[in-house]
Formats: sequence, structure tokens, C-alpha cells
Amino acid sequence: MKIVIVPSGFKECLDAEEVASAMERGVRRFDSTADLEVIPMIDGGEGFVKTIVRLKHGELIYKKVTGPLGKKIKSYFGIYEEDGKRTAVIEMAAVAGLKLVPRNQRNPLKTTTYGVGELIVAALDMGIDNILIGCGDSGTSDGGAGMAQALGIQFLDEKQQIVEINGAEDLMAVDTIVTKNKDRRLKEVSINVACNWKNILCGEKGVAHIFGPQKGATPKQVKKLSYALDHYASLIEEATGLDVRSLPGSGASGGLGAGLIGLAGATLHPRFDIIMKYIKIEEKISTADIVLTAEGTLDFQTPNGKIPAEVARIAKKNNIPVIAITGTIGKGANLNYHAGIDAYSSIIQKPTSLENAIKKAPKWIEESIEAILRKVSIGMEIANKEHRKERVY
Repeated sequence: MKIVIVPSGFKECLDAEEVASAMERGVRRFDSTADLEVIPMIDGGEGFVKTIVRLKHGELIYKKVTGPLGKKIKSYFGIYEEDGKRTAVIEMAAVAGLKLVPRNQRNPLKTTTYGVGELIVAALDMGIDNILIGCGDSGTSDGGAGMAQALGIQFLDEKQQIVEINGAEDLMAVDTIVTKNKDRRLKEVSINVACNWKNILCGEKGVAHIFGPQKGATPKQVKKLSYALDHYASLIEEATGLDVRSLPGSGASGGLGAGLIGLAGATLHPRFDIIMKYIKIEEKISTADIVLTAEGTLDFQTPNGKIPAEVARIAKKNNIPVIAITGTIGKGANLNYHAGIDAYSSIIQKPTSLENAIKKAPKWIEESIEAILRKVSIGMEIANKEHRKERVY
């Protein structure tokens, strides 16, 4: 039996490579000689830079920049060279991710993407030709305004005084966006962004309503955030002529997608499509007898472009069964059956605290994978017995 493992990471717990390693150990516990292919899958979130840099034999560049709460943190980006061109890889999760915002300080009105802009500037200082940005696992919702400010874009109030954007709530004081002082080097590079194509900036399905609560927003703060981002979209349209309100991907990473396309001249891409250019998985999946995938939370959002559903979409082209493991089974998880996932189960073995679940996750992933394969093996034995009976009769 050929087994192919293609997991995403478990947000705020394990990155994709750590999940993949634990799943591989689970397979080996079941069968140490298994024919196995392991492909840690990135979606632009945690682990994006390190995985791309490893595959492209590049290097990591460490730099102190502004974190999501406005304090200096140590972050990084990647650089690699291919076909005579130098590409910088930036992961917003490594500089403004949810993991960097303590639970008791989560308020999406008060977090900033300024550090993302600082990493872009640092990459430009190194004379790169291309920038690849991964949007995922964000802890911010400022629409990329902080990032834009780091790139030289100015936000002015009614008196034409500069407004410091330390979070989305500051957008309400802005009357005009001025782009004339934007870093000119941005015109000399291509910026491609891997993002969730179905996330939009504004409206009832916008980033404030869908993801605000996940980032700590109260219902009152969600309304305020929604209003601030609507106002921000109007400002971008006035400054550039581009309406970002409902552009695909504009809501990625708390609206960073809108800031990147509207103010930095970036091109947004469905994350799975562009990442597939760097990680070739279709051919490997097509050779499998069974595909195992994983995600931190499996729910109604998973079919909307998340890794387990995208992996299942590819597997179903070849009628290959897909089983997913997850930390949490959320609302609407059964929708994943229609997305091509044949079965799913949680790794959680008993009632426990979040802290303990995070600590035990690698071990529980191993044990879950071993248990799943034992069940599959039993099913195969039963099927073989029935087949033998049919032949006898």
C-alpha cells in the first residue's frame, strides 16, 4: 500500500513539517517498511518561508522588526536564487502572526502589519528581483495599512497631519492616503502573494465578521472594525482608483491582501495554485493508494481553499481515498465529505486543557495515524475475504 502524507500545520501548535514528521512516525509504528511519501504542505502561514527556502536551497535572513503589538521582535525572511533572479520569501505569520499575540491582548483594532513592510524594505535593500509573500495565520486586521506606512505611504487627517497607524481603529482618523513618497524600488520588483482567494475585505462576509472573533474581537469591536475597513477601502479607491472591497483575496490576513494589491502593487494568487509551482504534489498524490492529510481545525471553512480540501480535490481526480486528522472538529465539519475527504477524526483522546493538547499533539498525531491504518488494514482484510468467497462460489 502506497501512502502519501500531505498535511498542513496546526495553528499555534505545530508547523506543517512537524505535523508531517509525527504522521510519518505513526505510519512507521504500524509498518516500518511502508511505501511512504511525505509532503509537508504550506498554505502561506507558519512554516512558509522555511519550507520554500529549504526546497530552493536558499538562506534565512534574520532581522529585528515591529511585531503585531508594536514592540520590536526578531523575525526573518528567506532569499534564494534561481535562473539568475533573486527572490525574497516573506511569511506574514513570522512577523504579525496570531501566535505572536498573547491571548489576553488579542484585539484586532490594535494590531499592526508595520513589520511586514519593514521586511519588504529589508528585502529591497538586498537588491532582490521578486518577492513572494505568504498570507496566513495572521494576528492583525489593519488592512495592511501598517505595512503600507513602512513603505513610505502617508495617511493624513483632515488637517493634513500624519496619522500613525498602530491598528485598524486609527484608520477612522484618516482623510487621505498619499502615495507619492512610496518606496520607488517597488516598481522594479514583482510581488506575488499566496492568499486565501475566498477572503474578501468588506461586507457581511468580510474579514471583520468572519475572522474578527477568532482574533479576539467582541461583537461591538467587530462592527467598529468592519466600519474602519469600509472607510479604508474608500480611501484606497480615492487614492488609486482601485476598489478592493470585494476583490478575491483582499481580506487575506486581516485585509493585508487589500493593502498589498491596492498600495504596494502586488498580485494576489489563490495560495494553493501559486504554492503548487514550488511544491510539486499532483504527480506524487496520483501514485497513492491512500492519502493522509491534517489540519488544526476541520470545519465549514476547510472546503474554502484550505489544504485538506485541496489535497482531496487532487486525490479525487484519481479516485484515491483521503483521510484527515484534526485537533478540533468544528461546526459544519461534515461539509468536508462533499469536498472529497472520505473520513476524519480528532487526535484528542480525552477532555483536556488547551495547553496540554498542544503539548501532547505530536504523540497523539502518531497514535491517531497508527490507529487509522490499523482500521484500514482490517477493512482490507475483510474485503479480501469477501473477494475470496466470491471466487469460491
